[in-house]
Amino acid sequence: MDSTKSHRWPIVVEGIPFLIPSLMVTVFFGFMGLKILLFLGILWTIFVALFFRNPSRRIPSIEQAILSPADGRIVQIDHCDENNFLNDKAIKVSIFMSLFDVHLNRAPISGKVLKVNHRPGKFFMANKDKASQFNEQNAILIENEERVKILLVQIAGILARRIVCYLKPGDLLRKGEIFGMIRFGSRVDLYIPTNVKLTVKLGEYVKAGESIIGYIYEKEKTSD
Repeated sequence: MDSTKSHRWPIVVEGIPFLIPSLMVTVFFGFMGLKILLFLGILWTIFVALFFRNPSRRIPSIEQAILSPADGRIVQIDHCDENNFLNDKAIKVSIFMSLFDVHLNRAPISGKVLKVNHRPGKFFMANKDKASQFNEQNAILIENEERVKILLVQIAGILARRIVCYLKPGDLLRKGEIFGMIRFGSRVDLYIPTNVKLTVKLGEYVKAGESIIGYIYEKEKTSD
């Protein structure tokens, strides 16, 4: 997959259907001299532009680093059994994206997309634990060249009504590459191997494609 060209603009394509009508209505209010509505229209237009913003990111080049897939605050770090896709023990790192965070999602590692699975569900508050189990979600399984598998789950929140994912099985991802977004408040669960050395803590704020979640331990080499 190569989404580079489609994500060079400061506002993502998904925001255009929201931004243009907002601008048109705001201009109309100004033309009609409706000052209060004009003010509200300006505020709404600014909010839409900020929500769909696409800031540039400095992607760390450290090979063993696992990057954050989302902007937001870490609301959960747990050891668990992931039996749906990984079929193994994993460390679960959950990131909550508020209305004011950048909602673009980026690849935590470079690798091949093995599975993409969308599951309909409910719309509980995304910062609650039960959101991982019951909310609408989209799971993405990625494997790198060292056969390390990472599971990424985009989860809709109470206001989110659409999960956007550009991926399909077989696509190749670059670390830090944009692969989708969730609209209007949401959560991303990241399931990583238990041998990963975490560098983040509960409550920490992270940035997609820039903040390092942890490092994959290199296996010790044995001499013949």
